Amino acid sequence: MSNRYCLGIDTSNYKTSVAITDQDNNTIFEKSDFLEVEHGALGLRQSIAFFKHVNVLPSFIDEALSVVDRSKICCISVSDAPRRVESSYMPVFMAGFNAAKLLSSSLAVPLYTFSHQEGHVAAVLKSFETDLSDDKIIFFHLSGGTTEALLATKDDIHYDLDIVGGTKDISIGKLLDRAGVALGYNFPAGKYIDQLALKYGYNGSSHLTKIKVDDGWFNLSGTEYQVLNAIEESRAEVAAELMERLSILLFDVSKYLANKFDIPNIYMAGGVASSKYFRLKIKEFMDGSSSLKINFGSPDLSGDNAVGISILGGNAFNESIFNNTI
Repeated sequence: MSNRYCLGIDTSNYKTSVAITDQDNNTIFEKSDFLEVEHGALGLRQSIAFFKHVNVLPSFIDEALSVVDRSKICCISVSDAPRRVESSYMPVFMAGFNAAKLLSSSLAVPLYTFSHQEGHVAAVLKSFETDLSDDKIIFFHLSGGTTEALLATKDDIHYDLDIVGGTKDISIGKLLDRAGVALGYNFPAGKYIDQLALKYGYNGSSHLTKIKVDDGWFNLSGTEYQVLNAIEESRAEVAAELMERLSILLFDVSKYLANKFDIPNIYMAGGVASSKYFRLKIKEFMDGSSSLKINFGSPDLSGDNAVGISILGGNAFNESIFNNTI
């Protein structure tokens, strides 16, 4: 699709994102912004988040369309569900889908739909200029609402993502957000815990017990209880210890799953994966391992974004041209 563009939209639980990519998967435009959450709150109801997306999307789309010749937009791509399974549904994604459907109709171009999770895979793989060159990879989706280890394979224009590990209760992102809000930071608060941990470092404290892993699965509610009990008296110390324990956890789960499936390449994505502490600490752990390779994508493309969704749409359009189906 020479000199053609795909416009992608992603409306997740806490972020509105719009992107345009070209035929070579270069990012021409990208804009993402968190939905505003009141101070002290731990999130947004779906109805409120949907309303906020609807109010923000028009200006994002107008800005995106102003940077390209809109007659050269060949397709629209959008996330319409959290995962690509029949039971996966969240109302917030309908805000993006409705806007995408209107754009597709107005511009008379195809509309492609993907899951939010597939967008994360495509975005993090873009950081490494690869598209599942291996037959399979293990992909961690670490966000405010999700902590899943996924066995990823390519299936035509989509990705098959089978859950092979992760949390059995709350997500890592939710744990960090709750700890941060307890310290008085605004939601989403994980980045403040990350900053505290980087500033003060882990000093060997033992407020928290080691997080146990069972066949790639683990629980975090007990750690949350320990953190909230200890954090008021040892704020920075507990924040650093929490990040240390979670770094060890992610490395241990990665090592276990890599051995179980004989797949040495692990990819980390999602907003939580942009943590500088995790990146530095896991690199330290990995330096002592000869075979395991844990890959972190660009921080900008780790969190919720529409770049991956736009790339997937462009790839789908290319495939349809190749197969003469459009």
